[in-house]
Amino acid sequence: MYAIIENGGKQYKVSEGDVLKVEKLNAAVGDEVSFRAVMVADGGNVTVGEAASSAKVTATVQAQDKYRKIIVYKYKSKKNERKKQGHRQPFTAVKIESISL
Repeated sequence: MYAIIENGGKQYKVSEGDVLKVEKLNAAVGDEVSFRAVMVADGGNVTVGEAASSAKVTATVQAQDKYRKIIVYKYKSKKNERKKQGHRQPFTAVKIESISL
């Protein structure tokens, strides 16, 4: 059984036991969170739309962290214009506990 969930404008394919890095959530480590299901597949049965939105995907927060740093460098030739910035995107690691219809 797997489900397609939506979080932070992105969609993720998840199964029970998966550990997933999603956009930062306002939840402490150990809290239980739930996600909106877009699609649920159980063997040959595929549920989408309104029927899938009633499905419940629950997860436990494992960690709150940041990805590794990326360098953003803006440059305009012949103008002596340079700007160097670093960015670390925050994320929440969650472990999928259950998918129920």
